[in-house]
Order: sequence, then structure tokens, then C-alpha cells
Amino acid sequence: MAFIVTVPWITACNAEKNTQNVAAGGTEPRALTLRQAVNIEQLATFDEPWAMQWLPDGRLLVTERRGQLQLFNPVNKAKILIQGTPEVAYGGQGGLGDVLLHPDFAQNHQIYLSYAEAGQGGYGAAIAKATLDIKESRPALKDLTVIWRQVPKVSGQGHYAHKMLFGADGKLWVSSGERQKFDPAQDLQSNLGKILRLNEDGTPASGNPFQGKGDVAKQIWTLGHRNPLGLAFNAKQQLWTVEMGPKGGDELNQVLRAENYGYPIVSNGDHYDGTAILDHSTRPEFQAPAISWTPVISPSSLIFYQGHQFPHWKDKALIGGLSSEAIIIADVERQPAQEIQRLKMNQRIRDLIEGADGSIWVLEDGKRANLLKLTAK
Repeated sequence: MAFIVTVPWITACNAEKNTQNVAAGGTEPRALTLRQAVNIEQLATFDEPWAMQWLPDGRLLVTERRGQLQLFNPVNKAKILIQGTPEVAYGGQGGLGDVLLHPDFAQNHQIYLSYAEAGQGGYGAAIAKATLDIKESRPALKDLTVIWRQVPKVSGQGHYAHKMLFGADGKLWVSSGERQKFDPAQDLQSNLGKILRLNEDGTPASGNPFQGKGDVAKQIWTLGHRNPLGLAFNAKQQLWTVEMGPKGGDELNQVLRAENYGYPIVSNGDHYDGTAILDHSTRPEFQAPAISWTPVISPSSLIFYQGHQFPHWKDKALIGGLSSEAIIIADVERQPAQEIQRLKMNQRIRDLIEGADGSIWVLEDGKRANLLKLTAK
């Protein structure tokens, strides 16, 4: 049963006593005097959900890490399990990940799924394309075909990233984590630790900057990333990513063609074993983050709000936070960009999506995680 609660806005200065948000220029965020309330409606629960995507008919696709793809109807709260999902390597951070509609979904009914798979050498992310048949009583995926894989497969089950996004030009953008292996993020013969620009069939898109560096390099748009778990275009069609740093140094970055973001050579955090990493300021040849957070926010997702229910969020970046248990709001139009507000949710936040009415839909993280709808009070 749905219920309504109200939650106060938390300004950037008093969101957490030990939280610092330092922009690239080193300035502290300006506190907002605005204090409002938001209605939160609990609509459903899911088992370790990871991502969600609207269908044109107003229903919602929700992935669950163990390999389930759920079809959720917000009107009657019904959930239907979609058959035919790929076998996933569940464990660690692995499992079923992102879900994305083809730009021509209304005509071809094609969707994309990212997930972790096992294979020679260990584990890696993959992307499959399939036709979604929801006309039958048992909705199913048909003609499932793998179109892209992380290379190489490596041991361990962390830092897949595997977020997906279509641009206005019809190209498929993919965030690929460095899989906790550090050096591949700087290696053009690996697509780990990169932002990739592909055709809809998974092949490298023309115009990518490293065409002469080998077959894998042809996929690459930017390099030197750690674990980019948010990927979104703003209203100006600028691409942004938010990624987890090591021990400190979470980052919000504008994704600029051919740029190197420096990991693991530079970071505003350090390795978990205490080994220091050079700060971005020491190596200006690497692209510095627009915003860096220490202590971390553990970003999980990113959208740019375009609705009207929350006019003070218009064109702002909304970031889901895991360890921070918050929705972090950042203004990328400021110079330098900075966090301007934080909504404390008291639960790990896995994904965000905007509703057609300007509401914000929120997926919590973990078992029996809530799907929430945020509306203006």
C-alpha cells in the first residue's frame, strides 16, 4: 500500500557534519536558505534493483541483480516477470545491470541490457540487445544477441559500471569500469576504465578519437576512469559522468572527446591500503573533475532534471548516493561547478529517473528495496 511522508530539504552545509564538498577550484559550496518539503510515495519493493526505464505506455522496466527483469505498472502496482533474460554472473557488484530502450523502440520494440558474465579469464560486463514482446500474457525477450563485451575478462566482481545511454545522434554511450585493476584505465588495448561511443549494433562509431590505435581503441571516447556509475546528457547536450573514487575523491566529470581523466595516476583520493595517489592538481595534463567529494558520496546514478515540479532543480544534476544515503544536487553551470543541496533519504539510493509529470522516481538499494515517487508538497 502506498503511503505519503514528508522529508525536509537538507542544505549542502548541514547535510552531514563530516561531509565536505570541494569543487575543482577549492571553494566551499554556498548554503541555500531554501527549506521545503517533498512528498514521498512508496509504490513497490524489489529485490536488489539496479536500474529502471520508462516504457512509452507509462509502465516501468526494473532490473534486479540476480537476473530478473520486472515490468511494473504504477497504476495497479502489478509486477510481471519478463522471461528470456540472459544468464548473469551474480556476486560482488555483478549481476543484471542497466536497461535502455532503442531510440526507435515504438517501431522496433528493441531494448538493451547490461550485465556481468563469466568467461575465460574471469568476469566482465556485456551488453545484449533483444526484442521486448509485451503483447502476450507472458512478456518475454526474443532474439537476444550480445553486441559488446568488456575486454579482457579479469578476476573479481567489482567496478563493472556498464551504464548505457543513447545520444541525440543515435550513438550508444557506455561507461566501463576499470574492474579494480587500476592500469587498464590507461591502456588503449582494453576498454576497461573508459567511456565508449558505439553504434546501435555495438560496433565502434566513426569519429571516435583513437581510430588508429587498434580495434578496441576504436570504441573509446575518453579514458582514465575508475567506476563511472552515472551517465547523462544535460539540456545543452553535454555529456557528464559521476564516478566512484578510491578512498576519497568521488568525481563529477564532463565527458570531453579524447580527454584522459587520470586514474590511477591521479585522484583526489588514495588507495584503500593507504598508498597515496597524486592529486589532480599535480598533473595538469589530466582532466580534473568538475566536482570532487571527500568524504565520498558513493554515487550510483545521474540525471539532469527537466521538469517543473521542482523549479529550483531545473537543469541541475541529481546524483543518487549509496553510502551518503542521499540525493545530491549539483549546479554544473556555476564556475566552478558545485553541490548546492542534499536531500537526506536515510537509505542507499541506487537509481533515479524523472516522471512525465516532473516527479522524481527513486530506487533504493538492497533486498526489499523501495521504489519511491517524489512530488512537490
